This record gives sequence, structure tokens and C-alpha cells, in this order.
Amino acid sequence: MTRQDFLRRMPDAASAFSRRARLEERLHIDFVLLGILLVLTTIGLTVLYSASGHHLPSVEKQATFFALAYITMFVVAQIPVDFMRRMAPVAYTGGVLLLLAVTVFGDISMGAQRWLQIGSFRFQPSEIMKLAMPITLAAYLSQRFLPPRFKHVVVSLVLIGIPTALIIEQPDLGTSILVATSGLMVLFYAGLLWRYIAVAVVVFLASLWPIWHFMLHDYQRRRVLTMLDPTSDPLGAGWNIIQSKTAIGSGGLSGKGWMEGTQSRLDFLPEGHTDFIIAVMSEEFGLLGVVVLLSLYALLIGRGLTIALRSQNAFGRMLAASISTTFFVYVFVNMGMVSGMLPVVGVPLPLISQGGTAIVALFAGFGILMAIATEKKRVMTPQS
Repeated sequence: MTRQDFLRRMPDAASAFSRRARLEERLHIDFVLLGILLVLTTIGLTVLYSASGHHLPSVEKQATFFALAYITMFVVAQIPVDFMRRMAPVAYTGGVLLLLAVTVFGDISMGAQRWLQIGSFRFQPSEIMKLAMPITLAAYLSQRFLPPRFKHVVVSLVLIGIPTALIIEQPDLGTSILVATSGLMVLFYAGLLWRYIAVAVVVFLASLWPIWHFMLHDYQRRRVLTMLDPTSDPLGAGWNIIQSKTAIGSGGLSGKGWMEGTQSRLDFLPEGHTDFIIAVMSEEFGLLGVVVLLSLYALLIGRGLTIALRSQNAFGRMLAASISTTFFVYVFVNMGMVSGMLPVVGVPLPLISQGGTAIVALFAGFGILMAIATEKKRVMTPQS
């Protein structure tokens, strides 16, 4: 291409980019984010078919949840960001009330009381708090001078602590970690002073002993001990980790091939379609398959942080950054526990593991990112 041809085509390229930007703003859709999600959900359904033992109804059910999740994402993307900010107290209060209702009326399943049944609709209120928490913290702090003062930090920690404690009581340690993280990330991106962070680290380290002896349940302590030495109970608590590591290691560089994994096919690997699905993928697609998945996750997180940087106001920046970083924590915790680096806390692999309420809540978060990405410029006045 000659220099003259390049100069002639520049206006056409600029015009095409402008048309796409206008289309994104009109539809409130970030096409880059949408493209990454479509690829990831396709991979998720492909891996799930193998992990579920070629059980087509499971895949169809997951595809239905994905369809509902995409619809939810598009609907949420149409909500004005300022409306989200103003409705934050309602979302937070409603979420806390639902968590309180779980302690009284919640369904008990597998020893945990986490679900509410309303007619034929069954859901986990803790999933609502994954979004209500960062929205509430971002709304509160965006109306204050940043970095936050000590009194605002204390109020923020109280707002984080109430639902986190209620979720721990269910008990659901994995979700409580994610809910607390989503709020703490807002505080971090609000410019939390390093001396506060240092104090928090010291307090946390000092709290480990009482947490271990007085707050953790027996099965949670066993999970920590199993992480440190899975062979101490190879046929009991250490079974999942041992079989997971076996599946991961046996995949090698390129894997055994789709639907050719022996650990899941022969039922050696429990929960292969949910929490431990990355072990199934590692065995069938090997290191290369996992690298591709991690690259897509990195693109997704990077896009979310780019949206945060481009946001027009503090509320959008803190909220988008928190949602993106919390998604990273999802991935890190799941892969850490499956590989034996972290205790098993019941956190599924986002967009790949089978799920219902969690998938819809996750896509609602992506809808928020799209709403922030396409919002028009506004100025919010901070309060003291």
C-alpha cells in the first residue's frame, strides 16, 4: 500500500470507528467485551459436555442459564449509571433483608442454609450481594472526598462486615470472601491510604489464631489441613485434591483430547462439572488449553479495567475496577484450590463451571460494565 492509498483510507477507517462507537453508545453494548464472553461461554459448554459424562440435558440446562444471563446483561446495560448509584441503598438493604430471611426460612441443602424458595423460583440471596456490595460502596465513597477519611473507612468496613458475617453464618466461606473482596476493592481503588492497609494486614495476622479456634467450622479446618498435606487422608478429605492434581498432571502439554479424560470419565474426580472443572479441561486440553483460557480471562479483566479508566466519574471507575478485580479473584481462588494451593472453599470457575444464579449474577456485573462503558459524561459533587 502506498502512502497516498493509506492517507485516502484513513477517513474511511475513522468513519467506521465512529459508527461503531455510536452503535455501542446507542445499544449500550461493548462489542469487545461481548466477543470475549461469547468465546468463553462456548468453551464452557464444550468442556461441560465432557465433564458431565456427555449428559446433554445438563448442557441444555446450562445453555438456558446462559441465554437468561445474556438477556440480564443486556437489560442491566440499559440502566443509567446514575440510577444505579441512587438505588444503591435500596439494593443493599434488600440484599441484607434477604440474607436475614435465609437464616429463618432458608432451604437446607448439603448441610448449608443458603437458598430461598419463592414459589417455583429458588435462588441464593448471597449472589445479589456480590453486586449490591460494590455498588453501595462505590456510591457511598464517590460522594465523599477521596482518598476516604478515617470515618468513611469505618463506615465502609461496617457496610462490608454485615452481609459478610451473614453469609459466613450460612455457612458459605467462598461467597463471603468474594462479597468482602468486592467491597474491599472499592475501598482500595478509592485511594485507601497505605497506612490503613498496613494496619489491616497486622490486624488480620493477629486475628488468625482466634479465627482458627473460634470462627472456623471443623470441616473448614480440615480443608486447610488437607491443603497442607492431602496425603494425610487420601481416601477422605484429601481425595478431591489428589485426583485433581492427577488429572492436571496427566494432561501434559496438549492433553488427551476432548472427552478422552479418564479421571472424570471413570468418576475418580468428584464435582468435575462444577468446582473442579478446570481439572477436566487440563486433562483433556493440556497446558495449551489452560493457557488459552487464562489468556481469555486476562483479556476480559483487562477490558474491564480499561472501562474503569475511561469512566467519566469516580463512581463508575471504582465500580468497574471492583467488578473486574473481583472476577480475577474468582479465577484465582478456583484455580488455587483445584491445584492444592488454597483450601477448597466452593468457588466455581466463572463462565466454565455449571451454575444457575451465580451465572446470572456474573453477567449482571458485565452488564454494569457495559453501562459504564457507554455512559455519557456527568459530574458528581463530593460531600464531606
